[in-house]
Amino acid sequence: MRAKGLSTAGLCAALGLALVAGVASAQTAAPTRDDIVSKLNHFEEAGEVDLPALKQQVMERAKARIKNDPGPVNRPPIAPDLAKLAAFNAQIQFDADTPIIQPASYQTVGRIADALVHSSLLPYTFLIVGHVESNSKTREANAILSQRRADAIRDVLVNTFKISTKRLHPIGLGEEQFLDRAKPTSAVNGQLQILTYAKLPDDAPAHPAATPAPAAKKPAKKR
Repeated sequence: MRAKGLSTAGLCAALGLALVAGVASAQTAAPTRDDIVSKLNHFEEAGEVDLPALKQQVMERAKARIKNDPGPVNRPPIAPDLAKLAAFNAQIQFDADTPIIQPASYQTVGRIADALVHSSLLPYTFLIVGHVESNSKTREANAILSQRRADAIRDVLVNTFKISTKRLHPIGLGEEQFLDRAKPTSAVNGQLQILTYAKLPDDAPAHPAATPAPAAKKPAKKR
C-alpha cells in the first residue's frame, strides 16, 4: 500500500534517506561507560615509556628532514611499546586545525570521565595520546596539533570532571605513529587514544583534594 500523495520514487528516496540517517547515527553514537571500562580494565604491567623524552623525540623526528624518509606507509612507529597497553580509541571531533572540541563529542568525553572514576579504573594512571592523519601540513605542525589536542582533553577531564591531574599524561604523536599505517590518510588515524599506563602509588589520591572552606568569622562581641 502506497502512502497517499507520495509517489513510489519519492517513497524509495525517503526510505533511503532514513536508512542513511540511521547508519550515520549509529556510527556517531557515543560509547557507553562500560564499553570504555571493558577496554581499559586490562592492566598487566606499567608502560615503560619516558614521556618527556618521547615528546622530545616526536618533535625532533617531525622537524628532521630525513633524506631517506620511507614515507608515511613505511615510517616506523616512534613508540611501539604503546601497542602493548590496554587502549580505548575515541573518535573525538575538533574544529579544523585547532584543539577546540566540537559539541558533537562532548558526550564521548563525558563517558570517558565516567569510566575513569569507575571503581575498577581508579587505581590507574592513563596516557591521552593524540594522533593525526597524514595531510598537506608539515609533520612538525601535525605533531604540535596532536599534542595540543591531547592537552585539551586532559584539561577538560581535570577542570570539568575533576579527574586528578596525576592520573592523566597527554602526549601527541602526530604522524610519527599511525593507527593504520597502511592508510595514512584514513580518518582512523585522527582518533585519540586512552591507554592504561601505570598503577598509582598506594598513598596517592585518585581525586584532587577538596579545597577547605574558609573558617567562619566569629561575630564581634557587643560592647
